[in-house]
Amino acid sequence: MKRSYSEYSAKEDFLWLILRPWIFIPRVLYILLTFIFLFLRILFQGNSKNKNVQKNLSKYLFDVITDLGPCFIKLGQALSTRPDLVRQDWLTELTNLQDNLPAFDHKIALKIIEEELGSPANELFEEFPDSPIASASLGQVYKAKLNNSYLAVKVQRPNLYFLIRKDVVILRFLGTFLSPLLPLNIGVGIGEIIDEFGKALFDEIDYQKEAENALRFANLFKENPNIFIPKLEKQFSSKRVITTSWIDGVKLRDRFLLEKNNLIPASFIKTCVISGLQQLFEFGYFHADPHPGNMFALKGGNADCGNLAYVDFGMMDTITNSDRLTLIKAIVHIINEEYYLLAEDFQKLGFLTKEQDLQKLVEPLKEVLGGSFGAEVGNFNLKNVTDKFSKLMYSYPFRVPSRFALIIRAVVSQEGLALRLDPEFKILKIAYPYIAKKLLTDNSDEILDILLEVVFDKKGQIQIEKVESLLNILFKDSENINSDLIPAANAGLKLFVSKKGSEVRKNLLLSLIKDEKLEFTDAKKLLTLIRDTFNPLNIAKSAVQNIISTV
Repeated sequence: MKRSYSEYSAKEDFLWLILRPWIFIPRVLYILLTFIFLFLRILFQGNSKNKNVQKNLSKYLFDVITDLGPCFIKLGQALSTRPDLVRQDWLTELTNLQDNLPAFDHKIALKIIEEELGSPANELFEEFPDSPIASASLGQVYKAKLNNSYLAVKVQRPNLYFLIRKDVVILRFLGTFLSPLLPLNIGVGIGEIIDEFGKALFDEIDYQKEAENALRFANLFKENPNIFIPKLEKQFSSKRVITTSWIDGVKLRDRFLLEKNNLIPASFIKTCVISGLQQLFEFGYFHADPHPGNMFALKGGNADCGNLAYVDFGMMDTITNSDRLTLIKAIVHIINEEYYLLAEDFQKLGFLTKEQDLQKLVEPLKEVLGGSFGAEVGNFNLKNVTDKFSKLMYSYPFRVPSRFALIIRAVVSQEGLALRLDPEFKILKIAYPYIAKKLLTDNSDEILDILLEVVFDKKGQIQIEKVESLLNILFKDSENINSDLIPAANAGLKLFVSKKGSEVRKNLLLSLIKDEKLEFTDAKKLLTLIRDTFNPLNIAKSAVQNIISTV
């Protein structure tokens, strides 16, 4: 069976390029020499305190990445979202990689539109500009007008399939060849990770797939008043041209720009993170390229949750139901400091081999995660943990499963975006309560099983400390208790009296029996905890806050 034009195949694409040494050898040498010169310049000038030196160096870095082409621009975009990894003066320049790249010839764009849509742009639209409003790694966007409404017309860069096919092969070749020399230990992952990157890029240059992705993503968020997805204009879309409604918003790249437009940065951070968690833990389908050029702050919303628009649905990915539930379990095990069970989760996810002695990893995991989680959720910093994890991965047989490459990229990009808007932002300050709320309000069989693991130990006894920890995470110092308390109370009550709650009722009864005697101590503690958390005063206060917030 013949593969489609834009489908990635590591073996076939490598064979295609290796049979063309006049393309392969010069390109490999050019990339290697470019990075050697870049490394030497950073080595000698990177620590300079001279502002002009740093300004020139950041411009040189931008020029190097743009000159190397779309594959490297995509990698640079990931760096452009990390203010904790990249100097601020370099970051300012790298931000241009998101949607401020040199445009390609306007005449070529017009020719592509005519070839793809069957008519010239000036016949298809009432107004079509003479230049693009934005230019990114794979295409450039025009603001056209039709029926008194504005549309975003994205036109793909010429010769893109050849450029990406060539460079993905070379990246895989260099990555595999040089990986033993790098201070990393990602097991067999580097070639497989580049394969995932290649597949995602090949999908991204097929705008028909992007159109399908946009429709699917919009359907998932159709009930969410804070998330907006531009409307697809099918009659003006094809394999190399995609047209959507125009989004009139502010890019999430600068807190001062948001404040200048009377928008509250923190509100958009929360919407961004919660929508990302929904994609990962509820939908199993997520936007894998959430950089500031693809996300816009819109007017409306409120101080707690701002209105957010997503654009560009070329790089999307899925997570299996099994992996999704294991990740939720892993977060619960981190909360409860159950490091052996966490090691089991890593094993199920493929970060550890089945032969690995998990007991040996308990102390190292505790050392890496123990000081960053638990009661000090607000002090969590992903970079600190990933730095420690890098050392752990080098010392122990951790590997990065290729299917997690885009998930990690999306999470890291999203946290980086939030850090740009708020340097003090801690992702788990939002993520922890979200997981706690999901455990307490989602009555699916799978989530119920996880909740039972938290409430009862293997002997069926109530784990008061863990229940208290779960409730504290959700309600202690909550900034939005009015939206958390009542749903959790309602869901808990419904669960307890439902058929699904039979397991909960049975375990509660069994927990009263200790050494063949009735023991009410733990039950009293649980009732006291529930009474204190869900007391009428709190619920009344929550109800009033709900009414006020809707007025």
